[in-house]
Amino acid sequence: MAGTAEGARWLDELEQRARAALPAVVLDYVLQGARESVTAGEAVEAWRGVRFRPRVLHDVTHVDLSCRLLGSQLDVPWGVAPTTLQRAVHPDGEIAMARACAEAGAPMVVSSNAGTPFAEIGATGVHWWLQAYLPADRTLAEPMLERAVAAGARAVVLTVDTPVVGTKYAEPGAPLVWDEVDPALLRVNFDPGYDDQPGAEKALDLGPHDIGWVAARTGLPVVVKGVLRGEDAIRSVQAGAGAVWVSNHGGRQLDRTASTASSLPDVVAAVGEQAEVYVDGGLRSGLDVLTALALGARAAFLGRSPLLALVDGADGVARFHRELREQAVEALRLAGCRTVADARGITAAAGPTPR
Repeated sequence: MAGTAEGARWLDELEQRARAALPAVVLDYVLQGARESVTAGEAVEAWRGVRFRPRVLHDVTHVDLSCRLLGSQLDVPWGVAPTTLQRAVHPDGEIAMARACAEAGAPMVVSSNAGTPFAEIGATGVHWWLQAYLPADRTLAEPMLERAVAAGARAVVLTVDTPVVGTKYAEPGAPLVWDEVDPALLRVNFDPGYDDQPGAEKALDLGPHDIGWVAARTGLPVVVKGVLRGEDAIRSVQAGAGAVWVSNHGGRQLDRTASTASSLPDVVAAVGEQAEVYVDGGLRSGLDVLTALALGARAAFLGRSPLLALVDGADGVARFHRELREQAVEALRLAGCRTVADARGITAAAGPTPR
C-alpha cells in the first residue's frame, strides 16, 4: 500500500477547507497559539528537521502498525489529542470523532471541557482516555472523574502545563468570548454551577502528589501531559505516572517554548525504559509519526488535524485516519521497518535549522 499524492494533498489542505466552512471565531480558536505564536509556528518544521538513516535488506512485505499502550492493544501508534469546541466544528462533535477513532482502532483523548456527555462517547465503543485539569479545591474534580470512570475511560491524562491559561491574540474580528459560547457546546460533564464555586479555578500548586491522588480516586493509569524536561519526567514516573506525554500544549501556553520534536529525546532518555512516552505538537503526516517513533515515542497524538477534518463529521475524521495509515505504512516500508518498534533509533543528525 503506497500513500497517494491526492491523500497527501488532502491532509495538507485541511486548514484551507476549514477556512471555507467554519465561522472565523471558531477557526481562530482552533489555529491560534499563545502570544506571537512563535512556538505554534515552529512546530511543524521542527519534525521536518529530523533526518533518517533507513535500514535495508529487511522484509517489509507485511507492516504491523499495532502498538500496546497502558496494557491495551491498539491498531495504530497514534491517537487524537484532546480539543475543546468539537461541537462548534461539527454538530456531532465528540460523537463523530469517537466513531471514526473506533473504526480506525485509535485512542481518543476526551477533553474535560467536552460538549458531549462521557456516557455517550463511551457508548460508541471507542478506546478513550479523559484529559483533566485539577482545580484548587481537588474535591471539586471528583464528580467529573467519577463520570468518566463510569463511562469506561481507560486512563486519565493529567495536564500539568496550565496553571493559568496563556494569553492569546485573536485575529481582528474574531475574538472568542467564552461567556457567550453556547453552554451546550462545552463542559457538560461538570456539575451545574461548578465554575462559581470557591476553589474551582485551576490549581497553582500542582505537585507529584496529585498524580497519586488522581490514580487513587479513579483506579486508572495516569498520563502526565505537558512535560518537556527529563527531570520532570523522572519526578512524574517516581510519583506513579504510567506514561509521560511530551507536549507544549500546541504552542497555546508559554510562547517561545521549545518544540516537542527537540524535547522528546531528552524525556525518552530519562524515563523511556521505565514508562511509556507519548508526544504531540505539529505532527501532520505519516512521516511525522515515523519521526516521533524513531525518536523513541511509544505513540504520537494529533490535535488540530483531526479537529479540522471534523468539519466533514465522522467521514472526515475517518478519512484522516485512512490517509495517515497509508502514509505511515509507506514510511515504515521505506525505512526498512516491519513494526512500530523497529522504527526506534533510525534517526540521524538533525537537518537544517527551521527558519
